[in-house]
Amino acid sequence: MAYLVLANGDIYEGKRIGAEGDTIGEIVFTTGVVGYLETLTDPSYAGQIIIQTFPVIGNYGVIPEDFEGTPAARGYVVRELCDTPSNFRSQGTLDAFLKEKGIPGICGVDTRQLTRTIRESGVMNACICDEIPENLDAVRAYRVQGVVPQVTSAEKRVVPAKGDVRFHVALMDYGAKANILRSLVKRGCEVTVFSASTPASEILEGNFDGIMLSNGPGDPEENVFAIEQLRQLIGRLPVFGICLGHQLTALAMGGKTMKLKYGHRGGNQPVREVRTGHTYITSQNHGYAVVADSLKGLGGTETWVNANDGSCEGIDYPEKDCFTVQFHPEACSGPRDTGFLFDRFMHMMEARKGASAHAEG
Repeated sequence: MAYLVLANGDIYEGKRIGAEGDTIGEIVFTTGVVGYLETLTDPSYAGQIIIQTFPVIGNYGVIPEDFEGTPAARGYVVRELCDTPSNFRSQGTLDAFLKEKGIPGICGVDTRQLTRTIRESGVMNACICDEIPENLDAVRAYRVQGVVPQVTSAEKRVVPAKGDVRFHVALMDYGAKANILRSLVKRGCEVTVFSASTPASEILEGNFDGIMLSNGPGDPEENVFAIEQLRQLIGRLPVFGICLGHQLTALAMGGKTMKLKYGHRGGNQPVREVRTGHTYITSQNHGYAVVADSLKGLGGTETWVNANDGSCEGIDYPEKDCFTVQFHPEACSGPRDTGFLFDRFMHMMEARKGASAHAEG
């Protein structure tokens, strides 16, 4: 037996799964029907306890080829955990995976009621524990802080392109999902992955064709050093930012971000393109958003909006050769509806190279 205790005092009784030990985190829900492996291995969940709204989780087991990174979540909550997965690619059960990765969890709780509570009250903290705490001071005091340094690459590494090398790209790793790398290398990019602590001068000395800004966890405003480096980089080379990279770019340009009531998480989030009016189904995982109006007069134009709540989902900076989106175009939501954004990045780098060659000629 185990308990999930919310900061508002609500108590849910269930069955312990995953690793032993109590845990405290910010509790959030994700609406994905599938993709629990990608969720659990997404570094953007650092500091958080994840609720899966879909009632049965673990039915296709554990498939390492689908991992996006090193798990950073602090806890896991499901309605029903399948302990007899059926998939020819499966290499084990989800419960065994949670134990191996040190992630405490709980099953058998009413995830529908949990999700309604968070939607109505907003994101809050919670704990998974074996005994109900006498007071909730420690739970309420918890903050998701300093998480980007926990999930960024420890050292620089180079990932070769598939086939001929078309471009050399610097990837700023704030907690990058593996599929961002895959999306670049399959388009002929040799990618150099840099830690979030890398100074702009090192990037500018690298003779790169473009800069990719990754996703990542936590409050974007915390990343003061990274924001300052982006101020020095934006406008020097083509830039494409995703998720946290989108938020950091807005802050570097003088804009603002805000915390959403309960965020957007899951592989079924509708986003509308302002220019065409078309709506795309996207994968998302974030609790903060860019305040689009804060970029008026600063060179930023809103290009995508969330179809549910109208929050900002994308910004173009045409004078800086830079564009960013809040959602994940490297994911497979529709199944690959917005993958063309990577092609746009390729065209930007090609145009910059062509202009440089013409100038030299």
